[in-house]
Amino acid sequence: MEVDCIPFRKTGYFSPLICDYLDNSTALTPFFNRFPKLENFLPQLEEKKQNYTDQHREVLANVLLQQYERSSTTSSTLSNIKSIREASTFTVVTGHQLNLFTGPLYFLYKIIATINLTEKLKKAYPEYHFVPVYWMATEDHDFEEINYFNFEGQKMRWDINPGGAVGRLSTQGLQEVARVFSKQLGVSDNARQLVSLFEKAYLEHPTLSAATRYLANALFGEYGLVILDGDDRSLKQLLVPYAKQDIFDKVPFTKVSETMQALSQVSESYNIQVNPREINYFYIKEGIRERIIEKEGTFLVNGTSLKFSRDALTKELETHPERFSPNVIARPLYQEIILPNLCYIGGGGELAYWLELKDYFEALNVTFPILLLRNSVLMITEKATKKLNKMQLEVEDLFLKQSSLINKKIRQISNIPIDFTPQKKALESQFEALYELAQKTDPSFLGAVKAQEVKQKKGLDHLEKRLLKAQKRKLKDHVTRLTALQNQLFPNHALQERQLNFSELYLQYGEELIPLLKQALDPLKQEFLILRH
Repeated sequence: MEVDCIPFRKTGYFSPLICDYLDNSTALTPFFNRFPKLENFLPQLEEKKQNYTDQHREVLANVLLQQYERSSTTSSTLSNIKSIREASTFTVVTGHQLNLFTGPLYFLYKIIATINLTEKLKKAYPEYHFVPVYWMATEDHDFEEINYFNFEGQKMRWDINPGGAVGRLSTQGLQEVARVFSKQLGVSDNARQLVSLFEKAYLEHPTLSAATRYLANALFGEYGLVILDGDDRSLKQLLVPYAKQDIFDKVPFTKVSETMQALSQVSESYNIQVNPREINYFYIKEGIRERIIEKEGTFLVNGTSLKFSRDALTKELETHPERFSPNVIARPLYQEIILPNLCYIGGGGELAYWLELKDYFEALNVTFPILLLRNSVLMITEKATKKLNKMQLEVEDLFLKQSSLINKKIRQISNIPIDFTPQKKALESQFEALYELAQKTDPSFLGAVKAQEVKQKKGLDHLEKRLLKAQKRKLKDHVTRLTALQNQLFPNHALQERQLNFSELYLQYGEELIPLLKQALDPLKQEFLILRH
């Protein structure tokens, strides 16, 4: 594959907050711990050593071994799990929802970036061991976000009426999805491998959590990926002291609210990603996952008849920690409490809400991890590259909004000039003389002169648009080819990685797909990658 790149800021798909973070803006320094440079991982490691205990290592290793008892694993993964007991082992983690058949293509990019970073760290610091971890978001309950994947423009959808945490959902009913998907794939060897992968994951495992573990292990197990399900009693026992400070003392609500205010003062363009609640935990039990709410000293489970006094809820938390599920604010803290973690790798939206959390972590004496934007990739086929070259387009042009791309190209190939900038400048020069004349005769006429200038400029703008529209009709074939190419590479006018499923690439590359991507993706090269294949 030929690898090229463009700055994230130039793509137009990333927020000002994330672009400023990637530029290591000094204004954002208070909101993160260390910038993701290789040399910053050693002091991060030393800091994590100070507040991560051997007890947590033992609990984590035991839980992982128990979780893997119910599924096959590789020797590399098993070795990584056992190494967690050692004080010299640290993790790099990414998290993702349990999307059906991995969901969008960027699922692969997240995990490959995580694996590649651990390998880079091992080369830089050989006396330590680094483990890539995929945190499965098994406790989410937004089924509509994960119950489908796209294949060649069609949705492969799982239609059921679920309740509670998605990781606990039965995989019954996925036979029909397997049948429809198989029919769409065809009969090539790679197609048969995809069918086998889907059926073994979803038809031979009882829950969505188990199916996702199998699938991720099948794709990445040879690289030692460790897959963790946080929906576990022993792990949540470690969370209890911190959950109390959330539920009863409102620490995250106070600290995150203050940070949000501080971020908004840095720039008005920074949109707040998530808002903290006064209580950032759900109660999870028997098919429900509902928010815990306090009203006049009584703790209610939203939408149910369940209610607790403070003492009763404390006892419930200590006796049944598995019944308490952290939300998007509390989950990052949970992750960093139970893992010997150095770095979190996520998308732009994820990093945006992590940047709200540093003061909250510090208040609870939990080390805030290094934040690394995952790799983003545009895959361009050889055929598409030839079309680009034939139309004399740069890859950067394709990131423009379609109307802007068309206008730019029409102006470029038109045999008549459709840019009235010179005329507007000439008009401005003429009006300078009129302003001077009005000032000398009667200053009250300045407003009338200004109105006439605006009117004539608007007339030029209107004429320019009409001429451009006429040229678009005249050059319709060019417009059609241009829009078809952009629609192919940016389906639904969105980034390819958010629309395509890995299966479309797997049909072409088969088992070589992951190694090819792994070779191309550099997690510390913070630019948008263009892969020509």
